[in-house]
Amino acid sequence: MSDAPRFIHLRSHSEYSLLEGALRLKKLPGMCRDAEMPALALTDTNNMFAALEFSVAMAGAGVQPIIGCQVDVAYVEVQPGEKPRPPAPVVLLAQSELGYENLMKLNSCLYLDKGGAAAEVTLAELEALSADLICLTGGPSGPVGMLLQGGQRPAAEALMARLHRAFGDRLYVELQRHPEDGGQPESERLTERGFVEMAYAMDIPLVATNDVYFPKPDMYEAHDALICIAEGAYVDQSQPRRRLTAQHYFKSQAEMATLFADLPEALSNTVEIAKRCAFMAYRRDPILPKFADDEVAELRRMANEGLQARLAVIPHAVSVEEYQKRLDFELGIIEGMGFPGYFLIVADFIQWAKDNDIPVGPGRGSGAGSLVAYALTITDLDPLRYSLLFERFLNPERVSMPDFDIDFCMDRREEVIRYVQEKYGRDKVGQIITFGALLSKAAVRDIGRVLQMPYGQVDRLSKMIPVEGVKPVSIEKALADEPRLREEAKNEEVVDRLLTYGQQVEGLLRNASTHAAGVVIGDRPLDHLVPLYQDPRSDMPATQFNMKWVEQAGLVKFDFLGLKTLTVIQNALDQIKAGGRHLHIAADGRQIYEPPEGHVDDVATLPLDDKATYDLYSSAKTVAVFQVESSGMMDALKRMKPTCIEDIVALVALYRPGPMENIPVYCEVKNGKRELESVHPSIDYILEETQGIIVYQEQVMQIAQVMAGYSLGGADLLRRAMGKKIAEEMAKERPKFEKGAMANGVDKKKAAEVFDLLEKFANYGFNKSHAAAYAVVSYQTAWLKANHPVEFMAGVMNCDIHLTDKLAIYFEEVRKHLELPWVPPCVNRSDATFKVVDGALVYALGALKNVGLEAMRLVTEGRKVDGVDKPFATLFDLARRVDLKRVGKRPLEMLVRSGAFDQLDSNRRRVFQSLDGLVSYSAAIHEQKASNQVSLFGEAGDDLPEPRMLPCDDWQSAERLAEEFKAVGFYLSGHPLDDYMPPLKRKWARETGLPFLTLDELNEKVSTRGAMNARLAGVVAGRQERKSARGNRFAFAQLSDPTGGYEVTIFSDVLEASRDHLEVGSKVVVTVEATMESDQLKLLARGIGPIDAAVADAGSMGLRVFIDGPGAIQSVADVLAGARQAVKAAGKGPVQFCLMDPSLPGEVEVDLGREFPVTPQIKGAIRSLDGVMEVEEI
Repeated sequence: MSDAPRFIHLRSHSEYSLLEGALRLKKLPGMCRDAEMPALALTDTNNMFAALEFSVAMAGAGVQPIIGCQVDVAYVEVQPGEKPRPPAPVVLLAQSELGYENLMKLNSCLYLDKGGAAAEVTLAELEALSADLICLTGGPSGPVGMLLQGGQRPAAEALMARLHRAFGDRLYVELQRHPEDGGQPESERLTERGFVEMAYAMDIPLVATNDVYFPKPDMYEAHDALICIAEGAYVDQSQPRRRLTAQHYFKSQAEMATLFADLPEALSNTVEIAKRCAFMAYRRDPILPKFADDEVAELRRMANEGLQARLAVIPHAVSVEEYQKRLDFELGIIEGMGFPGYFLIVADFIQWAKDNDIPVGPGRGSGAGSLVAYALTITDLDPLRYSLLFERFLNPERVSMPDFDIDFCMDRREEVIRYVQEKYGRDKVGQIITFGALLSKAAVRDIGRVLQMPYGQVDRLSKMIPVEGVKPVSIEKALADEPRLREEAKNEEVVDRLLTYGQQVEGLLRNASTHAAGVVIGDRPLDHLVPLYQDPRSDMPATQFNMKWVEQAGLVKFDFLGLKTLTVIQNALDQIKAGGRHLHIAADGRQIYEPPEGHVDDVATLPLDDKATYDLYSSAKTVAVFQVESSGMMDALKRMKPTCIEDIVALVALYRPGPMENIPVYCEVKNGKRELESVHPSIDYILEETQGIIVYQEQVMQIAQVMAGYSLGGADLLRRAMGKKIAEEMAKERPKFEKGAMANGVDKKKAAEVFDLLEKFANYGFNKSHAAAYAVVSYQTAWLKANHPVEFMAGVMNCDIHLTDKLAIYFEEVRKHLELPWVPPCVNRSDATFKVVDGALVYALGALKNVGLEAMRLVTEGRKVDGVDKPFATLFDLARRVDLKRVGKRPLEMLVRSGAFDQLDSNRRRVFQSLDGLVSYSAAIHEQKASNQVSLFGEAGDDLPEPRMLPCDDWQSAERLAEEFKAVGFYLSGHPLDDYMPPLKRKWARETGLPFLTLDELNEKVSTRGAMNARLAGVVAGRQERKSARGNRFAFAQLSDPTGGYEVTIFSDVLEASRDHLEVGSKVVVTVEATMESDQLKLLARGIGPIDAAVADAGSMGLRVFIDGPGAIQSVADVLAGARQAVKAAGKGPVQFCLMDPSLPGEVEVDLGREFPVTPQIKGAIRSLDGVMEVEEI
């Protein structure tokens, strides 16, 4: 850059001008060097998201960064009743640190507490915060330009004068020229002359800018599509929309010099401004709020007192002296690194949460390795009991901020954040911003939309892009890997255009939101250190820098994570206490363990040697147990047969892609089926608890310490280098390791072997502190399930009360696997949520589909009279006490379908049809109550007649169950196939080659005898069809029989033949080929037929009908007569009546004396009649 520069860009938009800028930040330093520009101003629209990142990147490349921001100003005072005018932008550049601070404060004005209003600043705010800021007037679309475009020259001059008074010699009149084929754009033509005249008249200097949005002119069209995505417009629409020109690119100095040849001062002023701006954002060391006057002494006092309190309760893992020594060692490092305040702040809000009964996790991440944290009750597991290392958390040889990730109960996490806001001040606490990028799949969908391509086509193209891990691959890679995509692009010009645009914009940022868990706390208002943003949906500001840069700006982040399992544990505890007993007392009254004094009902002090819990793990009955509920985990548990908490810690660490292949070795060595392999006698004790395998990063560190004489800090650096595969670091470490090992008497070859082994495992190794903390939470849930199963399942189901699919799995666990007593949904016995009464799980009304917890609370509140539960006597009683109109018709229908009114009237169809009348009756009563019109004769509504319930027969059992399924999401009171099972069993009783079995029977037979063919009955719950790589269709169908749900795979030949029978709700018999794959039953369909055809020739059965009212006899007779007409082929059987009227001397049996056709449908029809109590087969 020998010549002095002629022009410098002072107005540019990076990808942080969301869905507007397309200059990629990483490429800016190179672009400046290529253009020989020694400086560049970044002026993103209404934000400074990139201020620090841009400063550091540019300065690192030897280019001067100028920190700026394009700010929208509300420049017209709106008169009452006028339509507000949209704001217009000016460009502000920071000259000094004071200017930068004012720019940050203006960003606060843009976003904070706006209540969702548009981001803009007022002229008064701009004037108040103008010190050390250079202002460019914003060009043709700036505030002055807009007035000139509207022909309001006097107003434009007045505004220019006002800006001149505020900024003085720091105001420049900004000119832009973007000539295209038809000459200059309209807005520039209308304003340029006025600008130049005002500048000369008022003696304000001119400056030229190019308002850069994209790097080269060939990106104009893709950028235009990007703007359409932002505006919700179409590229080819005729209505006006925002458009730029192909000239808004990163022009060279020569191009700008030619463009403004007639106004050389406008060019030279760009260089003058760059020289006037001498500030860049810089990194700071971490800044924490002051917690106490003498933080060192306070931390020592609290840690020592805390340790004594812990040692009084816990079993000691080592001698008291060892504990004290470790505590003093840690305190020394914490003080040396200057972090006592950090520990005190975390301990304070965790203590507050515990004092307010908000569940807090035992720890996660490496923080659990600190004894100081344990003593301060930040974590809840003793690091010496699990041999966790402090250096894995805070390494004196690598100074970085400590980082506690803290789990709180999902429902109450917000309360802890609110406490922190109140304690340190609202302006000093903020969340952290995150940016969403426009990834390939989304880019294709968005651009397809603005190009007005058919949705189906865009959807198909987007689905062709493969996904690697969690992210889709880039469009370029997808085109290379996916021939179908190349084919589409070749055949259709619009697809080619879509993919070209997509490649140019993918990876740009599309939106800002806030990080779910991160919170920063400062010692001064945050906008003194970083610019702030506020999500319109949140009442808390967020930093404009993301996680990576906010820490470098000097703010310390604290992670407040929500962990649902803590909510489950708390809910289960509440259920146990509600039953009037303590955690250590079983339901039958026996004592399970002896709690330490002062720690009754504290899950943190559960004994870790409970046999029932390890039996539960070993038999893999771990549905709903934290971390171990997947089928793969269950398989591993059965093989491992855990006997101590260390096994669970190892399993949590091993169950990940890669390390998983070591699970079989671990299990075999543990159960004595294989010898433990020695690595080297000096270090074998380190690997003893993990059966000779390196499982944890901590073991890698200990081996380096013991064998090669590393300090633990040095060993942590070695582990990081190995884990991140940093080649040059490793080359330095290897000779150091071998030399240290040889000094300890290990020969060189062995030392090299161990180094290679460490290198392999450092990448695999898991953080033991994290594994131990999560294993403890897993153990707590397993302990609750083993010792308080009903309360535990109630807690689990309450936390997933809106997820019907999960509830179906949990309820099957309750009913079938744990065989626990349960009560169906009932308006007299259920609450809105799950609860336990007399040892039985009472199904929640709020768990029904589409009812809403609030509506159900209205019902359960209405049941209480003076705070005491008083069951409803009749439906009318319910209508008088609960305002059914507020509950809503839809929720009431669901209650009827689920059988919640069965106690008040067991005929569900009659209740369903009478709902309108009941709701009107209830509404009238509650209106009277509200207006206090009590009649002379007593209660409100006494003079209103009760609505008539129309007589009708109940739904037949199949329909009744189908309705129940709609409300509950699975079958509760029975199964649609219940009546079919006996005749089918009868029909195929002697079939040995292809027996008819229930799902449970099949499961048992296949697991004991191996693969077999069989017949299953099923009701179809769902079907998904797919195409194989060869183009054949196949399907997965979900079915259920009375013992449970299953899935079958159906290949094309069977699928073609039986597609008609696979509609949802169809009842079928499936011939399957059944095999076991890693404890999972796999079913392949060989044939599918309708169930009614199968039962037709199942042979005869007789019926006994229990009747409690004379009216029912005629109804039964009608059904049987109709059956004789309709069903000619069915097997016939005898029918008996059993009369149960109180006026009779007892039960009277009557035989009808002849045979009638009897099928499952006929049996169901008779059972649904009014006056029929039950129908049995004889």
